[in-house]
Amino acid sequence: MSKSTVLTLVGSLRADSHNKKLAEAIQLNAPENVDVQIHDSLGNIPFYNEDIDVEGQVPAEAAALRAAANDADTILLVTPEHNGTVPASLKNAIDWLSRPFGAGALSGKPTAVVGTAFGQYGGVWAQDEARKAVGIAGAKVLEDVKLAVPGSMIRFAELHPKDDAEVVEQIKGIFEPLTAVQDEEAAA
Repeated sequence: MSKSTVLTLVGSLRADSHNKKLAEAIQLNAPENVDVQIHDSLGNIPFYNEDIDVEGQVPAEAAALRAAANDADTILLVTPEHNGTVPASLKNAIDWLSRPFGAGALSGKPTAVVGTAFGQYGGVWAQDEARKAVGIAGAKVLEDVKLAVPGSMIRFAELHPKDDAEVVEQIKGIFEPLTAVQDEEAAA
């Protein structure tokens, strides 16, 4: 069985981001048949503008994101919640991946959304908004993949998510539905 590649996009740009740490914990706990790749340059991608999204003018960072998404089997968005919704950096990445309309890198791509946030619900509003946006962009949204860790500022103040047994157990639970899509597509 070949390795499944999961491109992971972290919506927070902060160096000490709890969501970046959650993505690292996901990477560390991936089964042997899953390669979790964290894409680190969302902050370097200019805001989507159709005027620069033309052959020969696409910014290198946006082109690299599209290439990574095209090469991945699955996309995993790891998002905090900013004012009840998705951070601009993650929404911008979704916009770049949605183009060209109907044939963007998200088109038909299995995509899941997880995250952590300070609030008591762990950022579920942002996760729902991200699912909506990627679904409209044409992704195959994996609704069964759920992980919303509440109270991130307190919970992860001194503890990395990889060292939180409850979070690690929840992380392990996301891989079955992530890889089941690959198994279904391979059998088809």
